[in-house]
Amino acid sequence: MGKIEIYGISTPNVPWQDKPAGITDAPVWRYSENPIISRNPSKGIARIFNSAVMPYGDGFIGVFRGEQTNGIPYIYLGKSKDAIRWEFDEEKIPFKDEEGNDFMPKYAYDPRLVKVEDTYYIIWCQDFYGASIGMAKTTDFKTFTRIENPFLPFNRNAVLFPRKIKGNFVMLSRPSDSGHTPFGDIFLSESPDMIYWGKHRHVMGKGTEWWENLKIGGGAAPIETSEGWLLFYHGVTGTCNGYVYSIGGAILDIDNPSIVKYRCETFLLTPEEWYEERGFVPNVTFPCATIQDAETGRIAIYYGAADTYVGLAFTQVDEIVDYIKEHSVVNDTDLEIGIR
Repeated sequence: MGKIEIYGISTPNVPWQDKPAGITDAPVWRYSENPIISRNPSKGIARIFNSAVMPYGDGFIGVFRGEQTNGIPYIYLGKSKDAIRWEFDEEKIPFKDEEGNDFMPKYAYDPRLVKVEDTYYIIWCQDFYGASIGMAKTTDFKTFTRIENPFLPFNRNAVLFPRKIKGNFVMLSRPSDSGHTPFGDIFLSESPDMIYWGKHRHVMGKGTEWWENLKIGGGAAPIETSEGWLLFYHGVTGTCNGYVYSIGGAILDIDNPSIVKYRCETFLLTPEEWYEERGFVPNVTFPCATIQDAETGRIAIYYGAADTYVGLAFTQVDEIVDYIKEHSVVNDTDLEIGIR
């Protein structure tokens, strides 16, 4: 056990690879066998990326953005014994309404998967007369019931906190417009019942450094630690050849997570490897999930690479928190409660 605690269920079989020798100034390192999911991973699916996984039973389960060979994205279920080698259902996740009738979105992409109490929630981006957030719940990964859309269009990158705060569900999102916007801040909203959402708060905006000077958005579900909520998010910059997506890190206040305690001014991971630089959308590292072990402090980070592959990276909670604090630069809007 290190000096910084992770609160939550221990995952002794968390995938892990020790930091390679020679890496001295990077708190996050890539799995040497990346990418863990390559092209054409299953029948009818050309690419899987920007997907979320978590422990389940004696193994792992995940919800995966599968780009069908007709170009339409949907969400597929996957299972694994080691969280590295995955098997995918051939059929899309069969979403139902509250009465048990089929209720499939027109398309669905960039899912997150978060357990709160005894229920697993899937959150994704979809069409609700414009880009918006879709949600569903399950307790057994056999039946999947759609929940009312939490927000009006336009919104993306919704990420649920893994426990209630002051009695309410809490979710991050990134209000936007209907396209790939050149702007976007992270906001927070609360709900007593997963139906009615309010108490909206600004969390943080784009940064001054090049790698997040265009927009930012939520990534993996926040990790509860003794220092606060550890958040891996994505930051975007614009270049003459298009957007570049990097992974950043911040620590939010444990009781009022719209307050940013620490925010790392340097990226944690940026496109450098071939599978991050070359693909359907070049130069993308996009975090969507973590698996962590409270006993050892190990954290495995799952990220989409170039909108084509799934990559895996690792860090230790002591190392990543110390690094974020050491390189932290926060501004007045980070420190505000986020209401005006």
